[in-house]
Amino acid sequence: MALPLLQYKPTTQNNRVSTFGVADKNEDTPYIYRTEDVSSYTDIQSIIWASYRQVFSEHEILKFNRQGTLESQLKNGSLSVKDFIRGLAKSEAFYRLVVSVNNNYRLVDITLKRLLGRAAYNKEEEIAWSIVICNKGFSGFVDALLDGEEYNQSFGDNTVPYQRNRLEGRPHNLVTPRYGADFQETAGTVRTDWRFTLENFYTAKAKTKRLKEGDPGKYADMAESLSGKGNYAQKLSALDIDYLNAVPYRSRR
Repeated sequence: MALPLLQYKPTTQNNRVSTFGVADKNEDTPYIYRTEDVSSYTDIQSIIWASYRQVFSEHEILKFNRQGTLESQLKNGSLSVKDFIRGLAKSEAFYRLVVSVNNNYRLVDITLKRLLGRAAYNKEEEIAWSIVICNKGFSGFVDALLDGEEYNQSFGDNTVPYQRNRLEGRPHNLVTPRYGADFQETAGTVRTDWRFTLENFYTAKAKTKRLKEGDPGKYADMAESLSGKGNYAQKLSALDIDYLNAVPYRSRR
């Protein structure tokens, strides 16, 4: 038996406020793409582009990430915008770029930003949806979001998701998925192991690096590496020099 979705509440009342109307519109107000406004081939292309930009983010819209079959179905009307978004979120490209490189908590936050147009309210919501991922997998998590009441009220079947009003940190869809702490530690970008701490602070090499420039201690290793058998000054006497052989003669070759 699958566990029910845990209850969570927004951390602020602003999350429930959708708009102030005309007074709330400014240069950050997103343009809304929906099939009701489509009147030409250019308009449907704009919807496709907006969908990729929202789900994949602008810096991940590459040719080999595009889903040709889904685009064709949307163009001929056999697929709604909602199901097009669903197909993009469940695609192999999205799984490779976003799902596989994050833990469940950060995956929840990124997916909410991409599909619902808002960040996770708090840690409680991240935990609640993480349990859904554990029980139903990422595909079931996507279905739960797109078939949920919040998505249907905000976007319906024909509107591309966008970042909604009264929320901070625009734009949400530009969050880079590969820079979570877990991914950095796995890739070796961040080192938290105690051995690296010892090496960075307590070894002789680390202590030498922290010395100021010009400190003789920085050159102790170099001095020790020099051979003890140096070239000492030679003790010569004038009687030891053969002047006749040292002076060149033109007749000599």
